[in-house]
Amino acid sequence: MAELSLHEGELPKNGPADVKGRMDSVDPAAYVQQTESGNMLELAVFGARCAGCIAKIEGGIKSLPGIKEARLNLSSGKLHIVWQGDLQPARITEKIASLGYRAVPFDPELGEREQDQYGRTLLKSMAIAGFAMANIMLLSIGVWASGDGEMGSATRGLMHWVSALIAIPAVAYAGQPFFSSALRALKAGSANMDVPISLAVILAVVFSLFETLNHGPHAYFDAAVMLLFFLLIGRWLDHNLRNRARSAAKDLIALQSISANRLQSDGNVVAVQAKELMPGDRVVLMPGDRVPVDSVIVEGRSDMDLSLLNGESAPTLKQEGDQLYSGIVNLSHRLVIEAKARLQESFVAELARLVEAGQQNKSQFVRLADKAAKLYVPVVHTLAAITFLGWYFILDGGLRVALMNAIAVLIITCPCAMGLATPAVQSVATGRLFKRGILVKSGDALERLAKITMVAFDKTGTLTLGKMRWINENEFSVSEKETLAQLARASRHPIAKAILATCGAGPIAEDAKEVAGMGVSGLVDGKKARMGRARFVDTAGINTREDYSVAWLRIENEEPKALKFEDVLRPDARKVMEYLKHHGIKVMLLSGDREPAVRSTAEAVGMDVWYAGMTPEEKIARIEEASRGGEVVALVGDGLNDTPALAHAHVALSPGSAAEAAQSAADFVFQGESLKPVIQTYEIARQSRGRIVENFSFSAFYNFIAAPLAMAGFVTPLIAALAMSGSSLIVILNALRIKAR
Repeated sequence: MAELSLHEGELPKNGPADVKGRMDSVDPAAYVQQTESGNMLELAVFGARCAGCIAKIEGGIKSLPGIKEARLNLSSGKLHIVWQGDLQPARITEKIASLGYRAVPFDPELGEREQDQYGRTLLKSMAIAGFAMANIMLLSIGVWASGDGEMGSATRGLMHWVSALIAIPAVAYAGQPFFSSALRALKAGSANMDVPISLAVILAVVFSLFETLNHGPHAYFDAAVMLLFFLLIGRWLDHNLRNRARSAAKDLIALQSISANRLQSDGNVVAVQAKELMPGDRVVLMPGDRVPVDSVIVEGRSDMDLSLLNGESAPTLKQEGDQLYSGIVNLSHRLVIEAKARLQESFVAELARLVEAGQQNKSQFVRLADKAAKLYVPVVHTLAAITFLGWYFILDGGLRVALMNAIAVLIITCPCAMGLATPAVQSVATGRLFKRGILVKSGDALERLAKITMVAFDKTGTLTLGKMRWINENEFSVSEKETLAQLARASRHPIAKAILATCGAGPIAEDAKEVAGMGVSGLVDGKKARMGRARFVDTAGINTREDYSVAWLRIENEEPKALKFEDVLRPDARKVMEYLKHHGIKVMLLSGDREPAVRSTAEAVGMDVWYAGMTPEEKIARIEEASRGGEVVALVGDGLNDTPALAHAHVALSPGSAAEAAQSAADFVFQGESLKPVIQTYEIARQSRGRIVENFSFSAFYNFIAAPLAMAGFVTPLIAALAMSGSSLIVILNALRIKAR
């Protein structure tokens, strides 16, 4: 079987359109992987826009024989399918096509390009609809202002023809996002919200063209383009907000090394792609290199940055026989490691899968608009049909009046206000937060944050600033501080930086030598001095157990002295905990750090519930346990090890100093050293939820009043478009009432 292989950097020169054409014709059987659970296939699905699409696609796939699992991630467009038995993969793509969607073997770059292209299409469509609306309205104002008899029929006809020349191409282009979606749904034998929207626009244009050809007094080209313009605003806002949440897994995968230095049996080193490494291969790891795959050290010792695992930035000594996970960084010395897993089975790949699983749960959050949409299509079609039939057969209004009133019903009930109810509030709220240094990255995050009952915090870099502070410097003499400073200048260790923050610039110790993971030695004023771990400076007979991060100093044969360090708390951390508790929100601390440090931090900020030494999986388990107990959990974290838990929490916040992957997985990113943004974000979230409920209540009331008036013949298509626009404006003005304290 011919297999098409598309990897990053191997896209055809003809661009994404050529890739799309080639991928559409690929047999997905070539991409099926064998796992312990059965056959696994990942597809990119295009055209899914809401929670209803997710339910439709997943339900359709699960109706096939042998399907065990079907999960669609709306942010990335990835459909993850697991099945057992003889099901042919082609049946899966055929089923998706029958539902009105397009599916191809998953390629992250292709998916990202399609998402970006869709956003650009919405923006261009909105610009064209806005331009056309402004120009047609200028012509329409002339017709309205002239009144009956003041403008000749020839002049009025010219105005209508010019409007038609502007409206028809504008509608043909700007309406594509709705027309194509409606067409796919109809081909699949179903209807979505875009069907009545498309019907209203097309009928308004056709009716107006008919009136123009027959020298009628009224044409409603302005109503058609106005309708499109306001609908496109809501669609673009929703797409833009949702699109910010898709890059967490991508940022994590970026932590995997692209290449590796494989050690051959003859002793030569060859650069290979990391994906080519197999278990048993030996790799040379130089300082600054990331571990490409899960491995074991077979030669050497070096300091490693394990922040990906435990969130702590302090280097950790690793030596022969120790396990290394993909993504962690070698800091100081050359190592030879032996691969124990392939790239796609290593730690970073597993973190990315955990993030995607968490985003999937988040994307299934059912919004009020999605619930209302289930009723919208059948109700609107029914009302329009009743209006047409009633006026044509019962009230004897004729085809023109019946059709005009039916079009008015379709236009006046179009879900502009409902479609803007959430995006308008989100846009205003995100603007208010942005002015306070808080970025909102997920469309429905404010809704979710308003519901929380518990906030879980990471320690290092979240409750604290992630900076070591020397807390017992007053126990050292001036000469001892100078010795420490000269030794510290020979190292880049965080503890050395904390010492230099106090002691400042100056000379480096003579013959200074740093031993990986142990400490620094050298000569200061002719005396041998050592600074570092207890065994490095020889603290035999001294109790070295402390509740702080500790280093030791020994000058010649003098008694060794302990240097104590602690992480600096954020200045208002305790006040934030008090605020949350006062509002009935529980707090807990989840950290990968040592128990003494975690306990000390918890006591300092007034937390009663805390957990130490936690892995990424354990943080997820603790959050899920709280969720099963009825809690709605928000997580505030900053480390790479927090990324999967951030994706699994009901809502996630991250400081601006956080790792890129953590910021990508978070719904909110706040700047500065203060934790006050957590409070500000929560307050605006509560206001936003209130405004959204108000907007939906108004939308329901508007339709309850407007639909009967249109059915009764009191509303023309133009008045319907103006009423629809007015309802949208009211929704936007209500959103502007959000205030940030």
